[in-house]
Amino acid sequence: MLTPPAVSHLHPGQSRKRKAEDDDPIDIRMTPSPRLHTLPLASHQRPSPKRSRTEPLGRPLSFTRILETLDANALRGALQEICMRHPTLKQEIEATSPRPSVASALSVLKTYETALSDSFPFGGDHTSDYAYNRVRPALMQLLDALADFVPHFLPPNETQASTSLQFLDGATEVIHRLPVWQSFQNNLHKQEAYEEVSHAWVVAIREAGKRAGGMQLKYEGWEQRINKHNATSAGRLQEAVDELSRVSGWIGTGQPQGSGERSNVRQELLSGNYGSNVSVRVGPW
Repeated sequence: MLTPPAVSHLHPGQSRKRKAEDDDPIDIRMTPSPRLHTLPLASHQRPSPKRSRTEPLGRPLSFTRILETLDANALRGALQEICMRHPTLKQEIEATSPRPSVASALSVLKTYETALSDSFPFGGDHTSDYAYNRVRPALMQLLDALADFVPHFLPPNETQASTSLQFLDGATEVIHRLPVWQSFQNNLHKQEAYEEVSHAWVVAIREAGKRAGGMQLKYEGWEQRINKHNATSAGRLQEAVDELSRVSGWIGTGQPQGSGERSNVRQELLSGNYGSNVSVRVGPW
């Protein structure tokens, strides 16, 4: 027996509502149309014309960048060349340059020491006349540098006694390391250097004795250092040792030698007894 078809209760003009299960699982409304990929560009969206690329042009470095590329030797060479062309700039450079420190001065001397060591010939006797002739230019440069730096660190050019003592301590070590030669004549350079630095020690010790009662010499170990330098130099700094002994003689009393008599006179003047113990002769001589 056949089942009669379902009777629709919709009125004419009304459409039947679809159920959710009747819809396709893929929403066709969210599916892009394949024609969108093939649509031509709108007339106003034209590609920009290709820009012409300009070639880079060379130009020299600025003065600041040039200075940054120069090492110490190149910079010194440039300054010396400028001063030779314009002598008036020398004083201005000297006035504007920072004052050399003990460390910088000793570093320069160390550079000359290295050059002296490198100038020795390979093999052979390094105390011979042949070796001396090979290294003599470098040796003279080191000795000239010492002769220039030592007065720079002495009063009145150097006002700090501690700075003078520190430099002389390092400079004396440099002299200790100078080569010793077979020839007596070749060793005169080292002996003269010892004499000059000994005189410099006397000046520095004398100046340090005037500052704070010479306490720096007494409590900072300078007596031991100077005596050690004298022993290493085989007594060539005896003049400095004698000056230190003289200064140390009145450091403990707090007054220089010869000042005791002046102090007694001052006390007698203040008390009104000056000349009471001096007999005065009256009458003709």
